[in-house]
Amino acid sequence: METVAAYGSWPSPIDAALAASHDGRPEYLGAVGDELWWTEPRPAEGGRRALVRGTAGGGGAVVLPAPWNVRSRVIEYGGVPWAGAARATGGPLVVFVHFPDQRLYAYEPDGAAGPRPLTPLSATGGGLRWADPRIQLERGEVWCVLEEFTGEGPTDVRRVIAAVPLDGSAAEDRTAVTELSDDRHRFVTGPRLSPDGRRAVWIAWDHPDMPWDATVVMLGQVPVGKGPFTEVRPVVGGDGESVAQADWAPDGSLLFVTDIGGWWEPHRVRPDALGAAASTSLCPGRDEEFGGPLWKIGLQWFHPLDNGLIAVIHGRGTTTLGVLDPATGELTDVAGPWTEWSATLAVRGDRVAGVAAGPHSAYEIVELDTTTGRTRVIGAARHDPVDPAYYPEPRARTFTGPGGREIHARIHPPRHPERTGPQGELPPYAVWVHGGPTGQAPLVLDLEIAYFTSRGIGVAEVDYGGSTGYGRAYRERLRGQWGIVDVEDCAAVARALAEEGAADPARLAVRGGSAGGWTAAASLTTTGVYACATVKYPILDLLGWATGETHDFESQYLESLVGPLAEVPGRYHDRSPIHHVDRIAAPFLLLQGLDDTICPPAQCERFLDRAAGRGIPHAYLAFEGEGHGFRRADTMIRALEAELSLYAQTFGFARPDVPRLELTR
Repeated sequence: METVAAYGSWPSPIDAALAASHDGRPEYLGAVGDELWWTEPRPAEGGRRALVRGTAGGGGAVVLPAPWNVRSRVIEYGGVPWAGAARATGGPLVVFVHFPDQRLYAYEPDGAAGPRPLTPLSATGGGLRWADPRIQLERGEVWCVLEEFTGEGPTDVRRVIAAVPLDGSAAEDRTAVTELSDDRHRFVTGPRLSPDGRRAVWIAWDHPDMPWDATVVMLGQVPVGKGPFTEVRPVVGGDGESVAQADWAPDGSLLFVTDIGGWWEPHRVRPDALGAAASTSLCPGRDEEFGGPLWKIGLQWFHPLDNGLIAVIHGRGTTTLGVLDPATGELTDVAGPWTEWSATLAVRGDRVAGVAAGPHSAYEIVELDTTTGRTRVIGAARHDPVDPAYYPEPRARTFTGPGGREIHARIHPPRHPERTGPQGELPPYAVWVHGGPTGQAPLVLDLEIAYFTSRGIGVAEVDYGGSTGYGRAYRERLRGQWGIVDVEDCAAVARALAEEGAADPARLAVRGGSAGGWTAAASLTTTGVYACATVKYPILDLLGWATGETHDFESQYLESLVGPLAEVPGRYHDRSPIHHVDRIAAPFLLLQGLDDTICPPAQCERFLDRAAGRGIPHAYLAFEGEGHGFRRADTMIRALEAELSLYAQTFGFARPDVPRLELTR
């Protein structure tokens, strides 16, 4: 029996604590001998990342207790933070990055001793950081990306591929670290060693390009003894071509994913053609993505198998796991409920493991047996904490935006097994803007979304122009148009939902974090569509962000998103929400981590100074110990409850179950 109750007021078993406890996903899969290892979030333990060792029963055992935190800060977004190797005696060896000090540590989990440091600390700037490690047991080294600060500024930094001795001789001696590549490029990924051990490939790029704009694959010869790579040269990639991943096939051919044809597609270069770099597309003409944006170092969208087949993650809008036969181009996809596969894969013989989720299931570790085609969940299995009848039923939709352009979105209507809205009342909706802006909203179960939909508030996730998953032309709609196209596309979806009678036009909200926070704030100053906004760790001042208020990785991102600062300085002023606070009439909630080096709190503070005394109801919650994106359970609980209270006060429904958010003017 359904009870009629106002939208937004419905009771729900999905409280903020439950949503926070399920935040995050398994990440960075790796095979250690015949075992599968990965990292998992621990929101209740200060937001640390735990290293987990798969067990025979399909579960996982934590390898390192708190406070060990396996997470890299290279390019601030990090990358693969660990590697493991099986040894003939003594059990496995693990090398990992510890987040607080960013040192590399070695650990033998089957031994009696604890982790021992492999790299030194540095007092300069952000110090020494490491990512994407590869253990070379026969050389007694671990190869990885070294990010080294040379001064106190966020852009005083260099990156090279380096070899760290496994014996600990570099733990207090920086000179014992061997640099394998030079620093001719601003950014590099970790190297991949050819099957014969004679060559290594890696990906590199330079400012002002982002890795989804242009990258190059570098090839180097590996010396017999110690020392840097020799005969280093580019083999594929360059201006206007983004190579997202490169690796070796068992036959010694080079495999890579390039968007030279407008979509990230798998290509191959034969060993005898490496000099000419004449590549062959392995799966042409599908108009799908077989790669994605390289936001973290070491992401994987494909993994070669020993039998010559290739495990691939691919799709358009959504993704699936498939097995590609490079000889015939035949592609066989897995069956199952999963619509999103993270960019991480591990292979053990004929078995491929990945991290996948679907509209009714959160992220879990799934294994495919390529000989039988069968799949099973083998780790981080998600059990429904509440009746799934409280979960939303999301729909992928395409809307029409300005000029007739397509806009992709995921719509999550309100859903409750025992409540319905009053006849004639339309539900409030929140438009969620993903970050990046070169990102995407996955079509998966998210208890943070269910927190709102189970209370009678709809959610619309918009893959605005600039999003990935729909080809290079779609994501390049945002070039020079950030603050225009993203704002227009989100507003177009909100208006369309209202016009078709799905949403109350007077009760629309916009919500986003990071680049999504920028769009949310810009929307308040330009559209008049939204009754309120939740703005999380945002960019609010383009000029400040372009002149030293962010980290090195994105320090020249605005050159493409907005335009060259030297040529169009007016855009940086005219589009920044901080210069148009006088246009804001709707209440807003501003959420910020005080340790954020990507979108620093200084921008929020200047924005609030300009909002003071203007009569705009608003609140500012700043969190100690949080960086870019919230990881701690208590932070996420406070943020969710504050957002719900904002909606209750703005949209006119009662929520006595959450603390009232105090709004100032």
